[in-house]
Amino acid sequence: MVERASGCLSAAAAAEIMTRLKHLYPKAKSGLNYTTPFELLVATILSAQCTDERVNKVTAQLFAKADTPEAVLALGREELEYIIRECGLFRSKARYIMEACQMLLAEFEGEVPADFESLMRLPGVGRKTASVILSNAFGIPAMPVDTHVFRVSNRLGLARGKTPREVEEGLKELLPREEWNQAHHLLIRHGRQICKARNPRCQVCPLEDLCISALAQQNE
Repeated sequence: MVERASGCLSAAAAAEIMTRLKHLYPKAKSGLNYTTPFELLVATILSAQCTDERVNKVTAQLFAKADTPEAVLALGREELEYIIRECGLFRSKARYIMEACQMLLAEFEGEVPADFESLMRLPGVGRKTASVILSNAFGIPAMPVDTHVFRVSNRLGLARGKTPREVEEGLKELLPREEWNQAHHLLIRHGRQICKARNPRCQVCPLEDLCISALAQQNE
């Protein structure tokens, strides 16, 4: 069975999709450059509505000057805004980063916490950012849902939802826990390279025979 009663793919079809994606993107991983959980926290905050490439250029400059909460606070708000100005929304991002640094020092001894609830308390951190940090910095199973994961999951039929939270829960239910972290990166890569927001490259997609959207179009 390709499809479940819910209109989403069966577990067997989902497993086949993951197998094909692993062959297609064997080196799929985070596009952000970082060496510590704190650097990943900052980079992920900066990545909102900004490309990984631009974030990496900015963080290369920033982390050369300040790569700890203490050092970022020592820079000062004005200097931080200047360094990250190319990331867009830089004033609000600078505020989040400064406030997060203050909380890390006041409540977590300067270390990024490795649990979801604590991460969610940090300024500028929502479900996606908290999940990204758990998954990439600590290797804890999580399912971050960005625009690519949201779009690809809905199109393929892996998880249908009107909100990222709904898609997150659907993917967690469908996929084995031990595959969540890798699945996140695989779906992002597929969304960037083939299943694009505009003009998806369905004609070259190796998942076309399993894709709910493609099958629906064929039956029209």
